[in-house]
Amino acid sequence: MLGTASQAPTRTRNHNGYLVRWDGEGFLFDPGEGTQRQMLLAGVASSAITRICLTHFHGDHCLGVPGVIQRLSLDAVAHPVVAHYPASGREYFARLRHASAFHEIADLREEPIEGDGALATGPSGVLEVRRLDHPVEAFGYRFSEPDGRRMLAARLAEHGISGPDVGRLQREGVLDVGGRAVQLADVSVPRRGQRFAFVMDTRLCDAVYALAEGVDLLVIESTFLTEDEQLARTYGHLTARQAGSVAADCGVRTLVLTHFSQRYSDPARFAAEAGEVFGGEIVVAEDLVRVPLPPRRGA
Repeated sequence: MLGTASQAPTRTRNHNGYLVRWDGEGFLFDPGEGTQRQMLLAGVASSAITRICLTHFHGDHCLGVPGVIQRLSLDAVAHPVVAHYPASGREYFARLRHASAFHEIADLREEPIEGDGALATGPSGVLEVRRLDHPVEAFGYRFSEPDGRRMLAARLAEHGISGPDVGRLQREGVLDVGGRAVQLADVSVPRRGQRFAFVMDTRLCDAVYALAEGVDLLVIESTFLTEDEQLARTYGHLTARQAGSVAADCGVRTLVLTHFSQRYSDPARFAAEAGEVFGGEIVVAEDLVRVPLPPRRGA
């Protein structure tokens, strides 16, 4: 959690900024002002970033882009970094990318978002987006790890399988052991891939539920409390109770509330309000705190 404020930062909350580490991927979501310094405080090197993912072009979600991009070149990050953002904001991204003079040597590849669907598929999983309901074009993100199998040590031992043969069985699905065919299902059980969703500025809409469905970890804006629900609707935001309701309806395991309006002084009120409708784990995000994915489920 590099930053957890909304439109205006506070003494304790920086503008938005979230880094998700997933195997070899580092997804930097919505870097607002000060993200480069927050990365330093969090012990996050620029080389950890593999993708920059913007939900929309309001300042608290993108004004840190210039510093982050320039830092990629300053640190001579060797791998390509892909930037995703709403295609309608190409001009904004161009201004951010070239906001000041610097020697650009990093390999930054722009892949604007044209509409709903998958953005990238790789060994770690699939990154996809859906259009949200906000006064400017905005997209939410979802990352889904492929389902797999969990190998059972006792059953492997029973069949005399060890060392490189374990990997061979995982790749090929069947292994000849002393003239007997051992199937992958004989020595393993299903392992459900983990899922993550990132939902920022939006009113309640079908896309919010589609992104959140069955995820292990949902990071979602809860700018307002229910007492200001009319303001939330007017400006295209969610309340903490609405975020909790989404988590409950979608079977979310861990709910992370963030993007708090500076009008509220007591963060516990957000957890209490979401907890009225959601019985799972609730995290009220704080700057520089690390939130782990919950442990894997067996199936």
